[in-house]
Amino acid sequence: MKTGTCEANAPIDQLKAISSWVSSVQDLDKLLQLIIESATGVVRAEAASLLLLDPTTNTLYFKVTTGAKGEEVKEFRIKIGQGIAGHVAETGQPLLIADAQQDNRWMREISDSIDYETRSMACVPLKIKNSTIGVVQVINKRDNTQFTHGDMAVLEEFSSLAALAIGSARSLEQVRQENQDLKKELGEKHQIIGKSVILNKVLEDAQKLSRTKTTALIQGESGTGKELLARLIHRESPREEKPLVVLNCAALPEPLLESELFGHEKGSFTGAAGRKLGKFETAHEGTLFLDEIGEMAPGIQAKLLRVLQEGVFYRVGGNTPITVDVRVLSATNKNLKKEVEQGKFREDLFYRLNVVQLNIPPLRERLEDVTFLVDHFLDVFKKETGLSGLTISEAAMDKMSRYNWPGNIRELRNAIERAVVMGNGKTIMPEDLPITASLPKFAGLKVGLTLDEALNEFKKEFILLNLRHTGGNRSKAAKVMDIQRTYLSRLITRYDIRDLA
Repeated sequence: MKTGTCEANAPIDQLKAISSWVSSVQDLDKLLQLIIESATGVVRAEAASLLLLDPTTNTLYFKVTTGAKGEEVKEFRIKIGQGIAGHVAETGQPLLIADAQQDNRWMREISDSIDYETRSMACVPLKIKNSTIGVVQVINKRDNTQFTHGDMAVLEEFSSLAALAIGSARSLEQVRQENQDLKKELGEKHQIIGKSVILNKVLEDAQKLSRTKTTALIQGESGTGKELLARLIHRESPREEKPLVVLNCAALPEPLLESELFGHEKGSFTGAAGRKLGKFETAHEGTLFLDEIGEMAPGIQAKLLRVLQEGVFYRVGGNTPITVDVRVLSATNKNLKKEVEQGKFREDLFYRLNVVQLNIPPLRERLEDVTFLVDHFLDVFKKETGLSGLTISEAAMDKMSRYNWPGNIRELRNAIERAVVMGNGKTIMPEDLPITASLPKFAGLKVGLTLDEALNEFKKEFILLNLRHTGGNRSKAAKVMDIQRTYLSRLITRYDIRDLA
């Protein structure tokens, strides 16, 4: 009795062991092989196989096989409804065949081709949510007896495990694919558009920066795409699979900003009904992007400095130190150096944030990118509105290429959206655009200058414009201005041109 009990429990113990691995095993092929080999051993079969349905051809193919002829049989495919396996796949009902050669559903061709004598069979459907995706079958008892209904019950258990493993793998694959699609969509949504030299220089610097853990300060006017640059740096960094957390420091008063950054404990202030994790904890091992950093209150600045220096902070109302590994990127449209000089921003924090500085040029300094941006936003809004045939007139494009864009890319996007919505649905015309065409204004032109002074101011601004356009390359700038490089160098010295940022 003792031996019989152990043998009776063996299949159950094996099933429990395998079922504990189904949800955690990453390699589906190995797991299915294990399941079928276990089924073969438990029911004492000579051979077994797991066949899956190929919906494109409506045939079954051998995914996993055991036995002496296992590899040979993988060359065959079985049509739905053909043979024992095809019949089970078609009906979704199991079959127990005592003598296969006397059953008119048996498919003799495979056995004859591989020179294998099939005597008895047991075949059960492989189902996910009542949908048959394949079959599991065993062939010939090793002791020449026939398969029993008890063998069928065991085989159905193994089939259920195989279906669970396949279903879990497909779900994981679907999640991975959805994540990839989402990343691709977000990448397209957050891409930086343009091919100008000055923009490419910024992107090259961002690429270099992305490979490091260095903190960086992104400076630029409102609407130039500072957050997009931060997203690019994170996306190209080793932290890309970890969170990118964004916080606008100008949007919250000091107490709420502290709670958002560092979190709080239950009861730490009125309304703190429970513990809350801050942005630093959420961004652990990832990137934290602090937009409008220049608006941060002095008290929070001191706490932020400590986290940057030590990687440790306390939740509001807490006394347990929390250690994090976060790469911090920050952005501002202010001149933080002047803010430091005026005592509005901590000097030590400025230098800690400003290890590397990236300056995004305003759109008026890269007007050659307007065409690319217009095409991009036009495609976006055509998809949203269904106006697939919508075009933009040359006159409208010329008007946008000559505009100063004080609101930068944000203003350009809004202008295109308005033109798409309010236009005739066929062609965007100049009058559809909420802008007034104008050439970029010369900042140095003002009443009170002599003609020579005005000319000198113009030359200085003109040289600066071209140097920025060429990323500081004097040879290229001289070529654009059609002057000798040596002459350009003399002018740079004469006008004391130093800051090319």
